[in-house]
Amino acid sequence: MSQDRPPSARSDGALPIVYRDDWLCAIDKPCGLMVHRSNRGTDQRFAMQMLRDQLGQRVFPIHRLDRATSGLLLFALDADTAARLGEQMMARTVIKRYLVVARGHVDDEGLIDHPLAPDGKGVAKEAHTRYRCLARIELPFAVGRYPTSRYSLVMAQPLTGRMHQIRRHFKHIFHPVIGDTTYGEGRHNRLFRQHFGCHRLLLHARELIFQHPADQRSMTLSVQPDGEFQRVIERFEVP
Repeated sequence: MSQDRPPSARSDGALPIVYRDDWLCAIDKPCGLMVHRSNRGTDQRFAMQMLRDQLGQRVFPIHRLDRATSGLLLFALDADTAARLGEQMMARTVIKRYLVVARGHVDDEGLIDHPLAPDGKGVAKEAHTRYRCLARIELPFAVGRYPTSRYSLVMAQPLTGRMHQIRRHFKHIFHPVIGDTTYGEGRHNRLFRQHFGCHRLLLHARELIFQHPADQRSMTLSVQPDGEFQRVIERFEVP
């Protein structure tokens, strides 16, 4: 199975750095790369260890992205900076925006208010995701009993940080994320593999907005998807 980009996104094996200063480093995490070691998988390469070796110093991940999700991943370069950014995360003042390709024609905008339990078990906790539809397409490919298939390009902003929140929330509103083999719909995933050669989850961490912990200036970091994801986006003809 092909990937959007292999974990070694550059020819020299280095992770793509989007921003770096004395306190912070943000990378464009490739699809298919885990953030750090986990007892759930058998992966041998992780963004945290790769960046540590690349920079020659310890790094502290500020948030997480699923292995299948690409895009902005922020690290602190010392423990104090990590703690200050962690406070912003806890206060929910950090804005995170994701690009999503979802099944069906999503409403122009909305707020998903649906509690989620960790791993789908235990007590559900509040979870909110705001979204805005950027573009819609209808393709001349039959899926099930419908002669055509509809999809939406969406900007999603999780206001809380539950596990797989965006993926589970879009499933909840009957617009699952394309390429999601856990919460998605196999028929539409197969359509994208067959007609677009797209074998990945179409979820990308597009933008981060936060206060720089050293001087409190407003920071906006962004990165566009590329590869398979970018080729799909081009089909939407976003104005």
